[in-house]
Amino acid sequence: MSERNTDDIEKIWMKRIRNLAGFMGMILPWVSLIGAILVARTKGIPDGFWGDLSISETYYVTPPLVGILTTASVILMCYKGYNLKDHVISALAGFFGLMIVIFPCNCPAASDIVGFFQLPVKISHIIHSTSAVAFFLLLSYMSLFQFTKGADTSNKHIKNIIFRICGIGMLCSLALMLIPIDFVAKIFIVEAIALTFFGVSWLIKGEVFGILSDDKS
Repeated sequence: MSERNTDDIEKIWMKRIRNLAGFMGMILPWVSLIGAILVARTKGIPDGFWGDLSISETYYVTPPLVGILTTASVILMCYKGYNLKDHVISALAGFFGLMIVIFPCNCPAASDIVGFFQLPVKISHIIHSTSAVAFFLLLSYMSLFQFTKGADTSNKHIKNIIFRICGIGMLCSLALMLIPIDFVAKIFIVEAIALTFFGVSWLIKGEVFGILSDDKS
């Protein structure tokens, strides 16, 4: 096999990885929500569950968060990118994604001792929240500063605009969580918005269905 064919295969493989990561990020909120609704109809849900709804909270009642986020995190950890910096940032994002799963949050559905390591829920929640912030900060950085590198062609210019919008969108979503304004399912809505920006960014980078394809990007 020629070196050119090897490079082409690797390029196709990396596009598929980006598209898979983006797709999983976009479906995670809605698959988790549907799973929680189905459980609620058959087994019931603890009081206060819906008012404080978050994607992390669905960990206690339905498996999509564990399955999808773990898979997406492993994909991020295996993502090679164009250079060592690309790989390190995505690997760290994947690591913190796994931490989100391993250390569950505190919510009405949680018990006093939770997670793989059976920690007190308050300690687990601190690790969980810190990991979630680090996860989105790293993904935002990739969209803003790593994905925007490359030759400045017409398609690349359009993609860079989308990457910057997605990166800023993820940062704004994090900031919205800190604003002292409460409404029903606030955290879920903000998380869903952030994951949508993440998904769009990675799907565009993966040139899903050939959209904005540019061999020089």
